[in-house]
Amino acid sequence: MKKMKTIILALCAGLMLQSCSNALKGAGLGALGGGVLGGVVGRIAGNTGVGAAIGAAVGATAGTLIGRHMDKVKAQAQAVQNAQVQSVTDANGLQAVKVTFDSGILFTSGSSTLSSTARTSLSQFANEVLIPNPDCDVAIQGYTDNTPFRGYSAAQSVQKNLELSQQRAQAVTNYLLSIGVSAAQIRSTMGFGEENPVASNSTADGKAQNRRVEVYLYASQTMIDAANAGTLQ
Repeated sequence: MKKMKTIILALCAGLMLQSCSNALKGAGLGALGGGVLGGVVGRIAGNTGVGAAIGAAVGATAGTLIGRHMDKVKAQAQAVQNAQVQSVTDANGLQAVKVTFDSGILFTSGSSTLSSTARTSLSQFANEVLIPNPDCDVAIQGYTDNTPFRGYSAAQSVQKNLELSQQRAQAVTNYLLSIGVSAAQIRSTMGFGEENPVASNSTADGKAQNRRVEVYLYASQTMIDAANAGTLQ
C-alpha cells in the first residue's frame, strides 16, 4: 500500500510539472480514472473543489477529447484583456482553465463596484469564452490579502475580508449574468477572504497578487457525456 501511494504521488507530481498540452494530460488522467487520482491532483493544484460534483470516471479517449476541448477554451481566454490564464486539474482529474483577474483592475480599493476597465474585460470574457462554450461549467472565487480594517479587531478584519471577497465574486457573477451568460452555467460563487494566498502578504506586490477574483472553467456533465460518446469537438 505504501509503495502504491508513493507511485501515485510521484505520478501526480510528474503530471503537474510536465509542459505537455491539455490533450495529452487528459489522456493520461483518463486512463488512470479521474475520480481517485483527480482528488490528489486537485489539492496539489490549489483548486478549491472545482468539479467535485461530477463523480463519473472518464476513460482515456474521453479524457483526450476533453483535454483538446479545454486547450481551445484556454486559447480563447488568453486573448481576453487583463486576464491571466493557466491550465489546472479539477477534483475529478480532468483539465480545467483558471482565469485570474487582478482586483486592482476589477475594483477600487475597499469596493465591490466593478470599474469600467473590469466591465470591458468581463464583456470580452463573456462574449468570446463563456457564451461560446456553454458546455463549460464555471466557478467564481474571490480572495483578499490580509490587510486589517481600521478600527476592527484581527478576528473582525478576517470576517470583513471574507465578506468583501464574497461581494466581489458576486459582483463579477452578477455582471456576467447581466450581459447574457446563462445562470445555469455559473455553478458556484464564493468568497474565501484571506485564504489560499498565492504570494506572501509581507510585501505590497504579494498583497496585490492575493487580491484577486479567479474564474474556473471545467467540464460539465454535458461535456463529459459528449466525450464518452466520442462526439465532443
